[in-house]
Amino acid sequence: MTLFDQFRAESAQLSAELENPSIENARRIEVQKRLSYLTESLGLHDRIEQIKRELAVAREQCEVEADPELKSLYQEEIATLEPQLLPLENELDDVLYPSDEHDQRSVFLEIRAGAGGQEAALFVGDLYNAYQLYAVLRGWQINIEDFSETDLGGYKEIILFIKGKDVYKHLKFESGVHRVQRVPATETQGRVHTSTVTVAVLPEADEIDVALNMNEVRIDTYRSGGAGGQHVNKTDSAVRMTHIPTGIVVQCQDERSQIKNRAKAIKMLMARLLDKSKTEKAAKEAANRKQQVGGGERSEKIRTYNYPQNRVTDHRIGLTLKKLEYVMQGQLHEIIDALVDEARRARKAQ
Repeated sequence: MTLFDQFRAESAQLSAELENPSIENARRIEVQKRLSYLTESLGLHDRIEQIKRELAVAREQCEVEADPELKSLYQEEIATLEPQLLPLENELDDVLYPSDEHDQRSVFLEIRAGAGGQEAALFVGDLYNAYQLYAVLRGWQINIEDFSETDLGGYKEIILFIKGKDVYKHLKFESGVHRVQRVPATETQGRVHTSTVTVAVLPEADEIDVALNMNEVRIDTYRSGGAGGQHVNKTDSAVRMTHIPTGIVVQCQDERSQIKNRAKAIKMLMARLLDKSKTEKAAKEAANRKQQVGGGERSEKIRTYNYPQNRVTDHRIGLTLKKLEYVMQGQLHEIIDALVDEARRARKAQ
């Protein structure tokens, strides 16, 4: 019995278990996650096998066909099918042997101003815009969970929730220090200034990942600040949560409803706790470090955005693109795909 035969048998068994009305909620979530994995794996495998069969037939017919017109049609079919195979095989490889078990998760993405004062705060807004446009291109949903604005239109920090398939797989390598080099609007001498922002990408957690004891959480409410209409600053709708054992603090002021902000804050707190657990685990497993593209440390300078030269450079893989204006308009796929491919190569080599 092959691996995929085993997958089909397990899928049938889990589907039957899911139909049991007495199944516990935690088990239901576990079964649904496993079924989703099996369904995706089998779907990719079946598509690959179908293409291989179609290719075999087309190649065989191309060899024996005497009619030039028909032979040309088979050659066109081969030319269409062959480029589809490797991307699907890579995708199946990522599903079967993911570099991170959380690759398919949605994420909390946090952008914070670092060195550079107001210029750094403005670049936080620029990066937010780039990620927002990239999310739209990929069909993901994006929402602001929390933010802190500056007087001149930038952000001290902004926290986003990006929902969709394989979000963490594609965005996890954005964690680190992003350096921007450009001439600020207030610079009268035309000098280039260097500023930094930090990005953190946290996979969404669920109750299987984190057992959150709300008795260990202090909850404070306060009035929202910033843009948002007349309701802002009139009700204590914003929520701040402090996890007492770890000292982790999260806050959410996006919604008018305190109940909704509370629910979002709990999700953010669980993601922070999962991230803490992942970081501690990675520190203990030195072999895992070798599988990463760069260390993934928040203090690591990963990318430089040079506006005068219209250049963006990812320092981990030595990739330089002379198309910064397109990158800042959400065209991040060339960089992110290269990082995903490099991680795949490193994982296979390992």
